Amino acid sequence: MKTALIILLILFSAFMIYFFLLGQQSKSKHPTGLIDGHLSKCPNTPNCFNTEFKDHTGHYISPIKVSDQSNNSLSILKDIVRDMDGVIQAENVDYFSAVFSSSVFGFVDDLEIRMDTKNNLVHIRSASRVGRSDMGVNKKRIVLIKKLYKKKSIEIN
Repeated sequence: MKTALIILLILFSAFMIYFFLLGQQSKSKHPTGLIDGHLSKCPNTPNCFNTEFKDHTGHYISPIKVSDQSNNSLSILKDIVRDMDGVIQAENVDYFSAVFSSSVFGFVDDLEIRMDTKNNLVHIRSASRVGRSDMGVNKKRIVLIKKLYKKKSIEIN
């Protein structure tokens, strides 16, 4: 019984150390940024979602349709991201990136938002920097951003 408890304690400690190191590793990476004016495609891991590549099965979520091409939409989205505890890292006229960190191990997820003024769409990419599983966090984040955007844009108009 005592040996089993020691083995269990060692395995639990190794598990915790592994996730702590993985969380630290995620802090050293950076978002991919725009590639030829578009968000980058998701890797073949289940911890990334993107509204820009309809053909990328398993990673696609529909974009936000906007009624105008003003920067008002981007401003609303920045406020939403900040309210969700995202930290904006970079921004320009029609794009911004932010990071979200988990409270336990400090895992970092990247969020990128791009205005597609030609098609009146807002594209979003949310991805974990390391690992394979995110427990559905990135998909839920995009869905919540879309829901909050819709609510805030109705309130303003």
